[in-house]
Amino acid sequence: MPEIVTPDQTSANIERAVALLNAGQLVGLPTETVYGLAADANNPVAVAKIFAAKGRPADHPLIVHLGADDLLNNYAREIPEAAWTLAEAFWPGPLTLILKKAPGVPDIVTGGQDTVGVRIPGHPIALALLRAFAEANPGGGGLAAPSANQFGRISPTAAAHVVTELGDAVALVLDGGDCQVGIESTIVDLSRGDPVILRPGAITAAQIELVLGQKLIATSAVVESTGDATPRVSGSLASHYAPLTPLTVLELSEITHPLAAGDCAAIVRDCAELSVGLRQHGHVVILADQPARYAHDFYRVLRELDAKGYRHIYVQNLPDTQAWLAVRDRLSRAAHRESL
Repeated sequence: MPEIVTPDQTSANIERAVALLNAGQLVGLPTETVYGLAADANNPVAVAKIFAAKGRPADHPLIVHLGADDLLNNYAREIPEAAWTLAEAFWPGPLTLILKKAPGVPDIVTGGQDTVGVRIPGHPIALALLRAFAEANPGGGGLAAPSANQFGRISPTAAAHVVTELGDAVALVLDGGDCQVGIESTIVDLSRGDPVILRPGAITAAQIELVLGQKLIATSAVVESTGDATPRVSGSLASHYAPLTPLTVLELSEITHPLAAGDCAAIVRDCAELSVGLRQHGHVVILADQPARYAHDFYRVLRELDAKGYRHIYVQNLPDTQAWLAVRDRLSRAAHRESL
């Protein structure tokens, strides 16, 4: 099994991780969103190990993580002003930009597309590693790093999850503690003109609109006006982020009856309508009725319940509001099991 180490930002373990990455190995990387499985983005052989370790389809693109925005030109071209505006406002942080890819970016990273996803993560250990890796690799310096889990399964929010999911496929795991955000980054497409959110996340449409001074438009409207298909991006399949245990989304009033069997569990929100019986039920986990806190805890709790051998997991439906949009997106994909 890979070793889990807890480096500070100047630790020799950062140098060790850089050496492993330069040797074409995979490293578990903490970010503020979820843990990533990192490889040298300019090394197609190393990147292929990511796909093999995760069981990831070859046409499902990866996100390139950078340590500084002056590396963006190594991976993207025709960068619009809106990209620099968003980068200044939200990087380092949980925002991925889809841009036209630069010449030389391996097709395996982009799933054969002419676009690439890039971001600067907001985690001190991730930034320390990325900056040390860039210093050792001028002209490149990016790490391809999808979530460090089996494809389609629950994203890892702790270092131990990476080992549980991927075992010896990972050479080393850098332990950065529990992920602060807990769900994947917001993805904004800037490759076809007007910005479009392709995956919701902690950075909301309202925040992006405020920074850019313009309204975002629907993906369908962009396709209609340009004729261009929406770029494929990480986490866009109908079934994703899923436990092995079947999961169903129900209204709170519908949850009590199936729990009576005793071999099921539920995740509910700490709301006023929650009955005393459900609060005292041993198989019920109560999460905060606040989107950011709920997002922080959701994958961890889902993973814990999945490991307990329940026959079914029921999750209380979430409010249909913009504040809850990102978590609703993850929950709906976790409950969709047609392709699993």
